[in-house]
Amino acid sequence: MGEFSFYYCQIAPYNYGGGANSGYIREAQAKGMVTTPNIGMAVLMDAESVYSIHPPKKRDAGERMALWALAKTYGMEGMHYRSPEMKTLEIEDRVAVITFDFVGGSGLTTYGKEIMNFQIAGSDKRFYPAKAAYTDNKVYVFSPAVASPVAVRYCWNDTSATELFTVEGNLPVSSFRTDEW
Repeated sequence: MGEFSFYYCQIAPYNYGGGANSGYIREAQAKGMVTTPNIGMAVLMDAESVYSIHPPKKRDAGERMALWALAKTYGMEGMHYRSPEMKTLEIEDRVAVITFDFVGGSGLTTYGKEIMNFQIAGSDKRFYPAKAAYTDNKVYVFSPAVASPVAVRYCWNDTSATELFTVEGNLPVSSFRTDEW
């Protein structure tokens, strides 16, 4: 018996009609890569599928899964195949600073879009929309409504699409949270 590779697509943003929060499902899918060997996930946070349960950007999904297979199954080196993942949260006064792993050599980009999908909370566990700016592999998150931030969430709902991508490989950042509330 050998250990086989298994690659899968993340659940894409979709309007489930309220009540559900697919952020939790995407989080569980991402944890699968940490807890099980030979697994990889193609992030689909840019799938443009809010009104279609079957994302229309199938080519992107297939190419991202192919990158995983080429890098991990077939051992091709030097290719960027994994979407960025939240690494650390640091608090600097009223600003939350998020660093990312797997950003490639050139860092992150928004392709000129404003970053709209961050929320930030203090110890009261109430999340507020936040402003965000990025450099290389860091995102700085701030809201005037939160004097002492302790937690950050990104695209933490059913329908939000990412605005953050790797420059190298054009791979999207997935939804994430720094809390366990």
